[in-house]
Amino acid sequence: MTATAADPVAVVGAGAVGSTLAAGLAEAGHPVVVCGGTPLDAITLTDHRGTHRYPVRWAERPGDLPQVRWVLLATKIHQTPSVLSWLSALAGPDSHVIAAQNGVDHRDRLSPVVDGAVAPALVYINAERTAPGTVRARFTERELVLPDDEAGRAAASLFGDTWVRAEVVADFRTAAWRKLLTNATANPITALTGRRIEVLRESVVAELATGVLREAVAVGRAEGATLPDECVEQTLRWLQDLQPGSTSSMLQDRLAGRALEYEGLTGTIVRLADRHAVPVPANRALLALLSALEPGSGRSG
Repeated sequence: MTATAADPVAVVGAGAVGSTLAAGLAEAGHPVVVCGGTPLDAITLTDHRGTHRYPVRWAERPGDLPQVRWVLLATKIHQTPSVLSWLSALAGPDSHVIAAQNGVDHRDRLSPVVDGAVAPALVYINAERTAPGTVRARFTERELVLPDDEAGRAAASLFGDTWVRAEVVADFRTAAWRKLLTNATANPITALTGRRIEVLRESVVAELATGVLREAVAVGRAEGATLPDECVEQTLRWLQDLQPGSTSSMLQDRLAGRALEYEGLTGTIVRLADRHAVPVPANRALLALLSALEPGSGRSG
């Protein structure tokens, strides 16, 4: 399946990432429908080019829309169960669901509940939602990474006429683990300290981040990802070199009083470490501290 500029796109999860990608699609001429949440008639995006406003439609309930060819899922991992009714209503056998989520198990999570193809997508844009429908985007050297298979190539075609650079990679397992390295380092540390990415430049914090990364690399290798030793330093340096003021989704959620995505990030590393008997004391400590931020979360042991 190849996208055309007239194809409508249903966006499930109009947070920082969802709104940023939706703005890119709307700018290229795609009719964008935001599903649920706060009523929106436009998305305002600020980036290095300035501030631009893109009209969108809003659908209140799953029954308000027919099935569509393209569904962009951009919720946090732990929010996915709450939008299954949208996915069931929107995605038919000929649909493509682009899962712009964190983690390394997109298809394992979604394929059993989605009627259609699932294209996992790794988002590298540093997006910050400042109000409903209002986002600021800070760009890095890449924007969207997809698997080099039929579903991934189809999803890449959807962004072909946008400023979102969509690339496909053959070894998506490794790509997903490299992305998880950044997420499972920056998100917990910024959320726990209440500070933006610059905190990783401080020597004592960088030392902690290095330990977290070494453990995650060991787990990723056990899962079959190709992660050389140097990717620890490369990942930390990449995070330290992000634009000043860059934030993390988990820090944004903590400041807004929302539930945190730690189970899908640090929790995944700890769970898979237990499967392979890989010691991960630094990640286990972060997981305990993150769960303590949410009394009554039910985590124990």
